[in-house]
Order: sequence, then structure tokens, then C-alpha cells
Amino acid sequence: MASNSFGEVFRVTTWGESHGPAIGCVIDGAPPRIALSEGDIQHDLDRRRPGTSRHTTQRREPDAVEILSGVFEGETTGTPISLVIHNEDQRSKDYGEIKDRYRPGHADYTYDAKYGIRDYRGGGRSSARETAMRVAAGAVARKVLSRRLGNAFSVRGALVQVGPHAIDRERWDWDQVDKNDFFSPDPVAAEGWADFLDQVRKDGSSAGAVVEVVAAGVPAGLGEPIYGKLDGDLAAAMMSINAVKGVEIGAGFAAAAMPGHSSSDPMRIEGGKPVFLSNHAGGVLGGISSGQDVVVRFVVKPTSSILTPRPSIDRFGAEVEVITKGRHDPCVGIRAVPVGEAMMACVLLDHLMRHEAQNGPIDRP
Repeated sequence: MASNSFGEVFRVTTWGESHGPAIGCVIDGAPPRIALSEGDIQHDLDRRRPGTSRHTTQRREPDAVEILSGVFEGETTGTPISLVIHNEDQRSKDYGEIKDRYRPGHADYTYDAKYGIRDYRGGGRSSARETAMRVAAGAVARKVLSRRLGNAFSVRGALVQVGPHAIDRERWDWDQVDKNDFFSPDPVAAEGWADFLDQVRKDGSSAGAVVEVVAAGVPAGLGEPIYGKLDGDLAAAMMSINAVKGVEIGAGFAAAAMPGHSSSDPMRIEGGKPVFLSNHAGGVLGGISSGQDVVVRFVVKPTSSILTPRPSIDRFGAEVEVITKGRHDPCVGIRAVPVGEAMMACVLLDHLMRHEAQNGPIDRP
């Protein structure tokens, strides 16, 4: 009941702390005979890895993943897959001054209030370091989904806003996402973000961001009304990512300003198959996938670890000022892109396996 696991059929449990010896996960429910190697997982981890540009934390972690179980002769066995990443660049001394102080915006106070003890080194269990294992699990989920759904299936994420600066959607180009430091589909916006974050860092502050994740090739029929809706589980998955404070599906909050004749997605028949003329619903209707792209956006708040002094209290009740030293992301939303992709993949695979358990094999799009 400690909520370190998610998923029902494809189930992932993560463990470890930011400055502990290692972090890891156990994946239960992965089907057998899926080709899987550490290299398949490493590719996704390298996209999330810290220290890859001046705009992310300078903590140097290779994030080299090791498969401990569940794979034999290059294929999954159907038994639990255990993965581990050893932490190599902890600098716990950076946190000695705040071991009794609560950092504003962090989970220091709430962890102390709940457990009466907390690992103050880098945030311990509440650190975004944990998300590396979500990305590892997501890489496994993608392998299974690609096998089940074919080459038409994909999960892609992009950063669409940093601070107040949003992309121009007329310049959206998926091919640009892995060609800049920001996973931006708009190269012009990426150039502006670089200058913006350089100034934010100089000011001793941080910035928030918006991430968009799109899954294509998702068949119609995934999702379980009423309490197992696909969009409900996707929202919960994205909200579970560190520093995420809001989620929207499709048009999301913008739907409030739309008239009904615009927000509903008209349908027609082409080639004997139903087609939608728009996708304001984000590929989910009534909690069930419609066969369109599944579109999710989430907002990541500004990194709470900043050099600007902030008023707070300590665990003894004294009022103090807190300056967070160490190596931190000026915009944690950048590295949240592959994390969002991973959570999308895990939720979709879990729902695919749940659907097939009740209804049998699903038709590919």
C-alpha cells in the first residue's frame, strides 16, 4: 500500500534514492519471447540522462542499466524483469546545511510530517532521479507495443513551452526534436530558450515548462469505463512525475472557450473506415481510445532548488532562510520529455493487456 508501483497487468515497481548506492525497478507482466537487451533500454535512458547540456543539472551519471532477471538468451521469459542503475556521482555534502531545514517547494516538510524521517540528500526518494527507472520501464513497454501494434505505433514527446515562451505550432517539425538541447519541435523557439535559461541561471532562479506527448497508431477500444478510463490513468501517470502540477488531454482547458459545434470531433467514412475531422478530444472518448492520436500535455513547475534565499522553517520550528546548493536543473521540464513518453507507453501497454484479457486480440489501426 506504499504506492511505489503502478499498472495492473503490466506493473512497474521502482525503488531507490537519489544519493543511495543504486536505483532500480521490477517489471511484472511483460510477455515472454520479446527480444530485449540493455542496449534497447539504454537509448531511452541516454535521452533523459543528466549533464548532457548546460541547461540541465551537471551531475554526471552514466545511467548504465543492468538487467538482473527476466531475460534469457536475449528474450524476455515472462517472469519479473529486474533492472538496476548504480549511482556514481552523488555529492551528499552539498546538502549538509539543509538537513534540518525545509526547502520551499520541495517535499522535505511533507515527508517529515508523514514518516518522521527523511533522506535529505538530494531529496531522497522524492528526487526526480527516480524517473530514470520509469524511462527504463517505458523502453520495455515500447518494445512490447511495437511487437503488438506494428510499425505504425509510436510515442513521441516534445517541449512546447519554457517559462512564458511557447513554440510556434506552425513551425512544428518532429525531426527537430532530437537536434537541439530542449526536445523542441521548433528550432527557433529552442534558440530563444537557450538565452532565456542562461539569464534565469544567472539570476539564481529557475523556470517551468510544458511537455506534450503524442501516441500514434493506438487502436480504438483501449480504456475501461467508468473508473479505469484511459485518459484518467494517463492523467494520474503524468501527475505522478516529479514537479508536475497540471495535465490536459487533447484541447484540455482550451475546450472551455470552444462552442459545442467546434469542440466535438466530426466523423466521416473513408475507405470503409471511420475517420475524424479533428482531434480536440485527444484520442479518447468516454475514457476509451478512438483510434486517433492520443495527445497529453503536462506542466512542470519551476525547479524549487535555487540559489536565491527563500524564507522557511527548520524541523525544530525556527524561522530560517534557505539557499539550495548543489547541481540542479534550471528547468526540470526539459528532461521530463522522455519521462512523459515512458509513462504514456506504460499506460498504453497496461490497457492493451487489460483489454485483451477481457476481449481477446485487438485489431490494429
